[in-house]
Amino acid sequence: MTLLHALKTAALAGCLSTFAFSAAVSADTTVNGSGASFPFPLYAKWAKDFSKQNKGVRVQYQAVGSGAGIQAFIAETVDFAASDAAMNDDEISKVPTDKGVVLLPMTAGEVVLSYNLPGNPELKLPRDVFIDIFTGKLDNWSDERIAKANPDVELPDDKITVVRRSDSSGTTYVFTGHLAAISDEFKSQVGHGKSVNWPKSFVGAPKNDGVTAMIKQTPGAIGYIEYGYAEATKQPMAILQNKAGNFVKPGEETGAAALASAEFPTTDLPGYPGTPDLRVWVEDPAGEQAYPIATFTWMLMYQNQDQENAKVLRDFIEYGLTEGQKDATKMGFIPLPENVKAKVEEAMKLVGSSK
Repeated sequence: MTLLHALKTAALAGCLSTFAFSAAVSADTTVNGSGASFPFPLYAKWAKDFSKQNKGVRVQYQAVGSGAGIQAFIAETVDFAASDAAMNDDEISKVPTDKGVVLLPMTAGEVVLSYNLPGNPELKLPRDVFIDIFTGKLDNWSDERIAKANPDVELPDDKITVVRRSDSSGTTYVFTGHLAAISDEFKSQVGHGKSVNWPKSFVGAPKNDGVTAMIKQTPGAIGYIEYGYAEATKQPMAILQNKAGNFVKPGEETGAAALASAEFPTTDLPGYPGTPDLRVWVEDPAGEQAYPIATFTWMLMYQNQDQENAKVLRDFIEYGLTEGQKDATKMGFIPLPENVKAKVEEAMKLVGSSK
């Protein structure tokens, strides 16, 4: 059985996010991480394969959501963390000053809208439609705008049930970042963040697997999940209208087109002179074939830490940047562009260095 097949099977059983992959050998050095569920399938494979190739080493990663991962990182209860929202300046300032912070984009992906309609037909959603759905203004699938965009689809006269993340989520951060960028109404009413002011009629569920399970058991439901997870679980994904007015399917090429315009800051991370700031978001890409909701996702590392752990983490990062990137496409993620890999290669040298 391939790992991807195992992931699909586990996801369908509703237990994907609880797995912690590790080598089956007795380990002398163990590093533990937690955080974003968005990159979990990929990070889990990296952890398993890296541990298997390095005797005496075990890397473990648990999907608990970006917000919980950041809090664990601040509290120093993990060796590393992961977040689709990186960390904001306030969160960075809460990390003990003797530890230091290094934020490394390690892969990229897309947020998709998955739904439960009779026969799950291919569905196009115009920008104004998905804005109105996620502000709670549009609550029925018979809306004439949806029908106009989908003339060959027989849409039910059913209520739309919106499923959103109930945990503090980087996926929510990315998704609401796009909606807030294209709609002032959404920005003022709902907001942009890892947790936002969703309409009370929306149904909450934790992590990608929780949202997916709720969509699958609720006729007329729609919700946002990570593309790679949707691929692994064979969830239908809406074709979204982008800034250029084109309807675009999610995928490696359209995701890469979205990230092509990303420009990293030329400044250092606030509070850490000499540590590059590798935080960047493309909230409404302009490319003709750009999928509208794409993002990098980050690993959070301590600059000053135990040297043995630091060596394992640097080797793990290097593995992710080289062999690990080959897994990205197969698992529904977007490989890092070469210029971004070069930035991460340089910044990773700070992991384990003294502040």
